[in-house]
Amino acid sequence: MTPVEKKSPDTRYTYANYLGWDEDVRAEIIDGDVFMMAPPLRLHQEISRNLVLKIGNFLEGKPCKVYAAPFGVRLFPQKDKSDDTVLEPDIVVVCDRSKLDDRGCNGPPDLIIEILSPSTAQRDMLIKFRKYLQAGVREYWIADPEAKTIHACVLQDNEYRVSIYDESQTAPVTILPGCEINLTGIFAE
Repeated sequence: MTPVEKKSPDTRYTYANYLGWDEDVRAEIIDGDVFMMAPPLRLHQEISRNLVLKIGNFLEGKPCKVYAAPFGVRLFPQKDKSDDTVLEPDIVVVCDRSKLDDRGCNGPPDLIIEILSPSTAQRDMLIKFRKYLQAGVREYWIADPEAKTIHACVLQDNEYRVSIYDESQTAPVTILPGCEINLTGIFAE
């Protein structure tokens, strides 16, 4: 079954439905609603690659793992697979390997990076921001290709403290002590 086969407006999707979709279907479920995902633009992919390479190089020989989309994240996993939110962030870092299975991450990753695109910007900045905060994602970065900035949201006292870095600066990855990402060239094509 594909998510476009919605039977009625009252249909609510779960992780159990997600597992039944074809592997080539790119979609997220948020509170039971399905959001189809278009293929990302080339610049989006280049920014993702640049960030994954820098983080991956830092993590060489360390216990945390970095993954690029498509990679499923169940923020609030249920044993019966009834959880109704399954996301595919652009980049995730997971330090607790017990959260990993063959399909992705079960529980909040330590770091999530979303790269804004015209079709997902509002969802990334509002809906996902709230979901990641609710789930306790320790650090959430929003990369804005147009402004060439990173909004680094660090969880402190159950809320995100936001710092903004531009392409001329170096952004610390708070959850990875010693990891600092020089943003020069990250947004270049």
